[in-house]
Order: sequence, then structure tokens, then C-alpha cells
Amino acid sequence: MKLLNKSLIYLSVSLFVVIGLWSVVFYFRMLNEIKGSIDEGLENYKRQIVYRAQHDSTLLQQSSFNEGFFAIREISQAEAIAMRDVYTDTFMMMQDADDEAPEPEPVRLLTTAFENNGKYYELKIINSMVEEDDLLKELLWETIVLYLILIVLIILINNVVLQRLWKPFYSFLHQLRQYRVGVSNTFPEVKTKTKEFTDLQQAVHTLLQRNIETYEQQKQFIGNASHELQTPLAIATNKLELLIEKGNLQPDQVEPIAEVMQIVERLVRLNKSLLLLTKIENKQFFNNTTVVINDVVKQTTQDLEELAEFKQVTVSVTETATLSTQMDVSLAHVVISNLLRNALFHNTIPGQVNIAITANTLTISNTGKATPLDQQKLFTRFHKTKNNTIGTGLGLAIVKPVCDLYEFPIFYRFENDLHIFEIQISGAIHI
Repeated sequence: MKLLNKSLIYLSVSLFVVIGLWSVVFYFRMLNEIKGSIDEGLENYKRQIVYRAQHDSTLLQQSSFNEGFFAIREISQAEAIAMRDVYTDTFMMMQDADDEAPEPEPVRLLTTAFENNGKYYELKIINSMVEEDDLLKELLWETIVLYLILIVLIILINNVVLQRLWKPFYSFLHQLRQYRVGVSNTFPEVKTKTKEFTDLQQAVHTLLQRNIETYEQQKQFIGNASHELQTPLAIATNKLELLIEKGNLQPDQVEPIAEVMQIVERLVRLNKSLLLLTKIENKQFFNNTTVVINDVVKQTTQDLEELAEFKQVTVSVTETATLSTQMDVSLAHVVISNLLRNALFHNTIPGQVNIAITANTLTISNTGKATPLDQQKLFTRFHKTKNNTIGTGLGLAIVKPVCDLYEFPIFYRFENDLHIFEIQISGAIHI
């Protein structure tokens, strides 16, 4: 989730909580204010009724609310003395002009007592709260509308103002994603005067500069290692070959020399594989072009045809589509060659290798041991089976980082006595 959307959610939730709490407080404050206003009105009605009762004794005969908004009944002196002014909320059956029959309506009731000509009376006065309830409902809806308006305004501000504010950051992030150490000539730049963004740019530039320095040191080391190791190994191989070609060796001397030559050749392959793996991890291969996987498979099978015949393995290729993608062509050859070599070396005699090419996948399956491989160690460096004594243990360890580099998922499974490797080519170009 983008930072803008996340901030919008947090802001909306915060506003909802704040406005919700404010609404509750506002509601009860308004309710108290309204009731206080009504209670003052009831107090005024009380004084008026008491004053009128002193001059018009007929008011003392109004014992029910059917005749008006107050009712009076005579009580004892003790009851009157014990009585205090009490304000309560209650309901009474009332009929408005638009009502077909009396309905219970909310009213505010004042219960009090007064003395008139030596007698004591209980006085009850009511005041309808229908209008006040309607007012509170209106205020509630207005609060809800206010909240919705605020949310809409926040969304507009988020999409217009804040998005504009964060635009340099997203531009800088896009440049950073496109940046390649050893390939890109300029550092990503952010065009803004915002201090946080300029600080971020400076920190990233410092980090990239250190990475470039480390990258150049690694390149220099790889070049030196390649030269310093390959040269003595090549010299050792040539001297051993010359020693054998002289032909004056005893039979018991030839076999150890041949074993030494095999060890040297293995060291040469191991050195090349390690250098290749280091280059892949440093992303020194990134000359992407359109690669037709079908053509690479055909070329690789032709190159390994003699090895397949020697191993008595039949190689078959099934194509249902032309599979093309954007990648470094040399890495495409490395992946397919390593997988095919792995299938040939770890096979039965006679054996079978099946290569299937679809619109989005490359699948290589082969016969071999009747037990599945250990998937946890499958792509680990220098992992070899017990019977494999001549391999470097880096074939599949090179395939995996190449697939990761181009975000091509690679899977292994064991089905129907076949070891199956499947690569899903994302971003395939269909021709």
C-alpha cells in the first residue's frame, strides 16, 4: 500500500474517532443546554401559575393535563414541605394536528409544590420536547454530513496537494529502480527544495558511491583472479600433455599423470564457474536483447549431441509455441546448457531427456535415480550426489541466480520416475 493511501486511512480513522467523540460530547452538551432552557421555561410557568392561582381559584380545580399543560392536586403540609422541584423526562399521550390518534410524545415534567391561602398543592407542569428531539436529530445528521465532507476534502487534498508534494519522491524512487551499478552514468536526482528529500538523495548518493567503489574492486579482483588462476592451470595442463606425448613413460606412470590432468581440468571448470557465478551476482551480465529460447535449446542440444550419444541418452524436443524473452543471450545459453548437462550426467544407461517448450514455460525432464532430489540442497553451491565425483557442484547453483536475476521462477518435481525442472518465463514475447 502506498504511503499516501496509508496516511489517508490513518487520517480518516483518526477523524472518525475524534469527530465521533466530539459528536457524543456535543450531543450531551446540547441536550443539557436544551433541557436547561426548557427547565427555565417550566420555572417561569410555575411562577405564573402560582401567581394566577392566587387571583383565580378556578385554576386549582385543574387536576389533569387534559385541560392544559399543568395539573394541580391538593396535598398535606408534610408532603409539601418534603417535596422539592424535580425535573424528569417522560412520555405522555398527545395528539398533534397531523396525528390520527394520540401518540406517546417525549415531554419534560416539573413536579413541585406551593401554598395558597393556607392550603398546599402539588403542581405538575409539562413542556413538549418533540421540537428539541427533531433539533438533535438534525444536529446528528449535520455531524455525519460534516464528517463525509471532511473525508471528501481529505481525499481531494491527498490526490491533489499531497500527491504533488510526494511526486519528487516517487520520481526519485523510479530512477533508483532503473539504476544499474556499472551501467548507469548518472545518479538519481530529486528536483525539490524539501529538506527531507534532499537529505535522502545525499544519503543514497553516498551509498551508491560506496557500492560503485566496491563493484570496481570486485571487477578488478575477478579479472585478476581469472588471469592469475587460468594461466598457471593452462601451463600445468600443457606440461602434462607434453609429458604424456613424449611416450617414454611407464604404464604405471601414465595413470597418475592422467588423474592429475583430470584434477587440473576440474580446477579449470571450477574456476570458470566461480567467476561466472560472481559476475552473475554482481549483475555484470545485463546486455538484454530478444532471445528466442527455441533457438538456444536447438543450439545447445546440437553442442551436447556427442555427449548424449556417449551417455546413451535420447534427447527429444517438443515445441508448441515460440518462446522469446528479454535477457542476456550468454546467460540464456548458460541456463539451458547447465540444465541439459545436469540431465545428461545424472541419467540412466540407456536414458531419456525430454525438453518441452510452451508459450510461457521451458521444461526439462530426465530419467535417473528413482528417488526425488533434496529440494533444500538442490540449488546449493558444491552440493553433489554421492555418485558424482567429476562435477563441480555449481551447475544448478548458477542456474538459480540467473533465474532470480530475471525473476523467472524455477521449480523441481519428481513425477512418473522423471526428474523435472520447469522455468516459467515471465514477460515472454509471443511471436
